[in-house]
This record gives sequence, C-alpha cells and structure tokens, in this order.
Amino acid sequence: MAAQPAADARRQRLRLLEKYGVFGMVLVMALVLTLLQPDIFLSTQNLTNILRQVAMNALLALGLYVVILTAGIDLSVGSIMALTTMLLAMADTSGWPWPVAILVGPAVGVLCGLVNGLGLTVLRLPHPFIMTLGTLYTLRGVTNLVSGGRPVSGVSDPIRFLGSGEIPMPFLGKFGSLPVSAVVLLVCYSGTAWFLNKVSIGRHIFAVGGNPQAARVSGINVDRILLIVYAMSGFFAGLAGLLMAGRTGAGFPNAGIGAELDAIAAVIIGGASFFGGRGTVLGVFAGVLVMGLLRNGLNLMDVSAFWQQTLIGMIVVGAVFVDVLRRRAANRP
Repeated sequence: MAAQPAADARRQRLRLLEKYGVFGMVLVMALVLTLLQPDIFLSTQNLTNILRQVAMNALLALGLYVVILTAGIDLSVGSIMALTTMLLAMADTSGWPWPVAILVGPAVGVLCGLVNGLGLTVLRLPHPFIMTLGTLYTLRGVTNLVSGGRPVSGVSDPIRFLGSGEIPMPFLGKFGSLPVSAVVLLVCYSGTAWFLNKVSIGRHIFAVGGNPQAARVSGINVDRILLIVYAMSGFFAGLAGLLMAGRTGAGFPNAGIGAELDAIAAVIIGGASFFGGRGTVLGVFAGVLVMGLLRNGLNLMDVSAFWQQTLIGMIVVGAVFVDVLRRRAANRP
C-alpha cells in the first residue's frame, strides 16, 4: 500500500515537469543569453527580431502539433511553405489585387494538406511518413518547375506589412510597437487552443491520437479527423509562406528546406508526444521559443551555421528520446 502514494507522487511530479519544464528551459536560456550578451540580447531590436524569426517556425509547429496529436507526422510543411511563397509572389507581382494574392498562400496550403490527408484516408498508405515524404519531394519539384528555379521579387507593400510591419503599442513602454507577425501568431495560437479544447472536433482529435480504434468504436469519423488535421497543417504552412514572402519581399524556391526539423523539435520539446493524444498549444509555443533563443544565441556568439545544424539535429534526437522516457515513466506502475 505504501508504494501507491509514492507512485502517485512520481506521476504528479512527471505531469508538472511535462507541463512547466519547457517554460523553465526558456527562462534559463534567456538568463544565460542575458549574462553572455547583456547589451545585445535585451535590446529592442534583437527581441523584435526574435519574434519575427520564430514566426514562420511557430506556424509550422502549430500545424505539426495538430497532426502529431493524432500520432501522425507531416514532413511536407517546408515544401508547402516554399510553394505557397512562390505562387503568392508570382500572383502578386503579376498584377493580382493584393487581397486576392494574400489568400493564395493559405488556400494552396489547404489543398496540399488535403492531398496528404486523402493519401492516408483514400489510398490507405500505411503511415503518414510515407505520404508526406512523397509530397515533400513532389511539392519541392513543383515549386522549382513553376518558378524555373528562380526567385520572384517585388511583392507589394500590403504583403510586406504582414511579414515585416509593426503595430504601434504605446503601452509596451520602450518597445513601442509589436511585429504584425506576432499578432498573427497570437490569433492563430489562441484560436487553435480554443478549437482543440472547446469544439467537439478538437476533442475528437485528442481521442484519435489516444486510441484510434476506440475512437472509431465510439462513433468518431477518424478519416474526417485526419483530413481536417492535415488541411490545418497545410493552412498554417501556407500562412507561414505568406509571412515569409512579406518578410523577404520575394518568393524563393529553396525556402523552407529543413524547416520541418525545427518545427518537429519545437513540438516535441514543448511536451507533445509522437505517440499522440498529448500536448498543449502553449507548450508548443514555448518549444518554438527554445528553438528561437537557441538560434539567436548561437548567432550572437558567432557560432558557425554548420555547428548550428549539428546541434539542431542532436536536439531533434534528444527530444524524441525524452518523449520515449516520458512515456515509459507514465506507464510504469
């Protein structure tokens, strides 16, 4: 009998670590960077740049999080972002009205996501890894075909405003303004949190990730849920493409190469599980901040980009290993 309270206490500590551990990591990283680069790290320009830099990864991670909740994966988000960036830039520079051009990215992203979903629900491919790996290469090839492998520059000011503009915020004191991309993130993250927790379809997403067979028996249309989550992933990747086109002022066919790794790492670091059914939107954003602070700190310390790639790869492996340990600890009697 004495073993039961000890087991309950261990599970409670594990839940607290899963829920708040990543926020402690963010605070520790911010403190270390403040001590190492006090004048640069805490400057208004650097903090604003961090928000802009993490915006695209944050949107990709949000879409991947919804997919991972179903124990799936979407390796194509970087290619979707590149394709939508190019098509949006081409539409905008060819004279389309900017309100219509802005819709190109998210709309194409949803279509690409639906292709992934249909591959799983209609073609019955054995695992999302296979389908999304195929679309990763296919969409990257399509991006190069439609662009001729050349960037398209000169997007209009309204699109530039979304990616690099700022909104005056007098109550922020010395900061004075907030990047538009940060406002987009706030709307997307709060909307997704509401959807997952308050709407029945959102709760069904958790159920499918927890136990798809039980979800089917309880009357949940699993195929429809998979179509929805992959369409959402594509939508957020398309929105990331819109912000990238606005930030760079152009569309680049090689945009987003390897972006899926950063996004996957952010989701897993944020407490979501590759086994599905677990995680929070707030935790995902904290994971995005960890990745953003890591890259920013390495850049401030003038660490080679090659070493940065090496560290990011190690973090992806480490994050998955931690997820496995969490699962083992949770299942231990």
